[in-house]
Amino acid sequence: MSNFEQAAGNSLLGKVALVTGGSRGIGAATALRLAREGADVAVTYVNGEEAAGEVVRAVRALGRRAVALRADAGDAEEAAGAVTAAARELGRLDVLVNNAGVGVLGPVESLSPADVDRVLAVNVRGVFLASRAAAAVMPRGGRIITVGTCMTQRVPGPGGTLYAMSKSALVGLTRALARELGGRGITANIVHPGPVDTDMNPADGPHAAGQAAVTALGRFGTAQEVAETIAHLAGADYVTGAEFSVDGGHAA
Repeated sequence: MSNFEQAAGNSLLGKVALVTGGSRGIGAATALRLAREGADVAVTYVNGEEAAGEVVRAVRALGRRAVALRADAGDAEEAAGAVTAAARELGRLDVLVNNAGVGVLGPVESLSPADVDRVLAVNVRGVFLASRAAAAVMPRGGRIITVGTCMTQRVPGPGGTLYAMSKSALVGLTRALARELGGRGITANIVHPGPVDTDMNPADGPHAAGQAAVTALGRFGTAQEVAETIAHLAGADYVTGAEFSVDGGHAA
């Protein structure tokens, strides 16, 4: 195999990535995809220690290094500490995937102050603090990729006010980071998944038919389809401050 072919097949060879919330769903699929591209990978988890261990074993089976770190993105110290720990355990940090998130859905008048605090702590503050910590340790060519939601572009029905608000904040964060870090060659982008078949939102769940119906393709996506776009951005040099919809035409 030529050097060109090796580079094309392992575009992240020698890089280290951290995927928050990487024990299942989009996070786990992303960790595995980045490993296939050549990256060593750290994943965070809160309650899914066993699932995180499975991801680590799968990454190692691909010949890459891997570590699982327990970190609650809603805890200010742990959100930033996970970045420091990943860089320490794997020697550096080149890619941060802000995937950890929570969703509290329901009529706006039913949401408690505790609901608001938790969603904003995980979905907004935790992403900001992790991104700030990553920017402090990333070399030139670093990548910050955040997982948003199709609901920042189109909210098809009631009940998503708090979740949509929290994820919309990440669009502004991404654009500002792109400007602030561009001079250092660090890019920042955001990926908006549509309905995706995961444990949290299964394609055969009670509300799945309605979600699929509002997409142009009429189906749920897979975690692997989202991971493909994230992996592309992890290797892209001239893309920053951008939003990418992986939503089956939800926003069309």
